[in-house]
Amino acid sequence: MLKQLTLFVLLFFHLGITPAAGATPPYCSQEHIRIGVIPKKPMETLTREYQPLIQYLSAHLNLPVEMVHAESYDSVIQALISGGIDIAWLGPAGYLMAHAQEPRIEAFASLTIEQGRFTPAGNYYYSILLVHSDSNIETISQLEGKDVAFSEPSSTSGAILPRRVFSNLGNGNLERFFGSLIYTGSHDRSIDALLDNRVDAAFVASVRADDYIKKGKMREEQLTVLWKSAPLHYDPYVFSASICESLKTQIKNLLLNSGQKLSRFLDSQQALGFAPVNHSNYENVLKK
Repeated sequence: MLKQLTLFVLLFFHLGITPAAGATPPYCSQEHIRIGVIPKKPMETLTREYQPLIQYLSAHLNLPVEMVHAESYDSVIQALISGGIDIAWLGPAGYLMAHAQEPRIEAFASLTIEQGRFTPAGNYYYSILLVHSDSNIETISQLEGKDVAFSEPSSTSGAILPRRVFSNLGNGNLERFFGSLIYTGSHDRSIDALLDNRVDAAFVASVRADDYIKKGKMREEQLTVLWKSAPLHYDPYVFSASICESLKTQIKNLLLNSGQKLSRFLDSQQALGFAPVNHSNYENVLKK
């Protein structure tokens, strides 16, 4: 019997038969997990808020988990594509950009959002255009020649979607229609610029405006929504193509079944929990 088995193994390799390409190895040699998040808020704020999640994953995976500082939305997207990070929190458009370049990138979870002034409870939010309630601006046409804040060029709600929706203004040139179009670098900076009267209007994610009200940074009636988009499925957590399959399964289970173990993190994100997602939740975002 042993002789027959030996002959079979020799024949197997002599004929050049090898395991299928891309087959998942029976073990995972990954030594740490790196997380990157888009800077919707200042990075120092995000770093502080993500500590409970990082500690939770590290303790249950028995692996070091670290957060990689991000300078921009694009830096997170490129790090995900190159394998420089293992998990990313991206906007819907950012995920689609990354997936187009590396189809093995996988959206797997998203936050379920609590009820806010501008956002319904659940899994959807809006791109909204805010103006001061006492500004007497009631139509988009009244913004001609005004200063308008966008958040970041790769932000779904803070730039990409508004540019698509209002692409006909200024004969196809928004910069010509508005007095100035300012990229502030984050949704929070856009809201700050509007509250400080440095701009006349701002395109932001509805959840960020809700957070300002929740934290007492602005009054509920202080700003008015001049326009809002169709509902957008909330931002996905995404696996890189290089992370081990066994770790993917563990991380999915840890997040989707976290219950109240991540209450401090969830509260900082105005969230009630995690929900499973996949590519179909985002594939039509830029068609809205």
